[in-house]
Amino acid sequence: MTTPKRAAISFIFITVVLDVLSLGVIIPVLPSLVESFVEGGEKNAALYYGRFATAWAMMQFIFAPILGALSDRFGRRPVLLLSCLGLGLDYILMALAPNLEWLFIGRVISGITAASFSTAAAYIADVTPPEKRAGSYALFGAAWGLGFVLGPAVGGWLGQYDLRWPFWLAAALTLMNAAYGFFVLPESLPKSNRRAFSWTRANPVGSLRLLRAYPGLLSLAAIILLYQLAHQVLQSVFVYYSKYRYGWEEQVVGFTLMAVGIASIFMQAFLVRRAAALLSDRTMLILGLVFGAAGYAIYGLAPTATLFWCGIPVFALVGFFSPAIQSMMTKRVGVDEQGQLQGVNSSLMGIAGMIGPGIFTNIFHYAVGWNETWAAGWIGAPFFFAAMLHAAALLIVLVMFSRTATPPTIEK
Repeated sequence: MTTPKRAAISFIFITVVLDVLSLGVIIPVLPSLVESFVEGGEKNAALYYGRFATAWAMMQFIFAPILGALSDRFGRRPVLLLSCLGLGLDYILMALAPNLEWLFIGRVISGITAASFSTAAAYIADVTPPEKRAGSYALFGAAWGLGFVLGPAVGGWLGQYDLRWPFWLAAALTLMNAAYGFFVLPESLPKSNRRAFSWTRANPVGSLRLLRAYPGLLSLAAIILLYQLAHQVLQSVFVYYSKYRYGWEEQVVGFTLMAVGIASIFMQAFLVRRAAALLSDRTMLILGLVFGAAGYAIYGLAPTATLFWCGIPVFALVGFFSPAIQSMMTKRVGVDEQGQLQGVNSSLMGIAGMIGPGIFTNIFHYAVGWNETWAAGWIGAPFFFAAMLHAAALLIVLVMFSRTATPPTIEK
């Protein structure tokens, strides 16, 4: 990899860290802010929060393919900068929201503007040769982990004083990120590799047609959809679950998420990135799904906070999954389709986000009732369901690759 390409990866790393940091600071407080506008405690607030998450994901589903197609036409840089700018302004709107309706509007707008991650992933594909992408995407995952180390901890600490302060900090970080990118981020997609914008590729349904154009891509998409659907359990019910079962306040939630971030950094930067040079993408994919299922099961079974914490290093090994699936998918499409592919992946995440919050918040809602009226232990039901989704994804992997010893790879 040439020096300019190494520098570009560094730029993207910092961009992702700042973006995740800004997202992380609001994670411990957004559910509590929603709860402050409704009656009925965690049980009912979880249902409202599920609607917030569904609306956010729906916007991702609709607009991520559009932004992906725009990045294939105009380049990654302008899409990244405009997304960061819009997201920063939206955090200000949510910080000032006087009621649940305005907070909901802010969440909808953030779903439209929070597309910088898929564009950043396309940026990595632009500047990294196919054989080194798994390692680069592991670094991408480490950036996520680094952002979550400080973000939730700071957000939880600020949230104990005022639930609005983390939103102001998120706005400052995101706008600072946009300014940083404006001055230092180079364009990664040469004009010779760009293609005309098409609504056929940009609309959510049309963009998904790419999955049928290359062998194995549709199966990989099904795997990533199940993975993303399972991951919704953390975003949808983790704060309410930990508050109900363990009595955690915002600060403890923040420090727990910081521990998750530290574990993720270690696994991605030291273990997964090195393993990418030794293990096949298929092996890493299987390991990620197995450890993810085990981690979810521990989270659901843990009767005490100490045992819940024991599941964090196990679940951190789910970090094998994303570099492997990204590497396998990007190798199957052409250089002028990487933006569309990442838009498709964001759409899959959006589909999971539209379905998952409703599923998991309703499971949590009823699990609280079952736990109180029938027998203890039902409260872990959302995490048990997430583990089952990982098991289903693992089954697809085993069936997909049982026919040949080497997964098919098609490159243009």
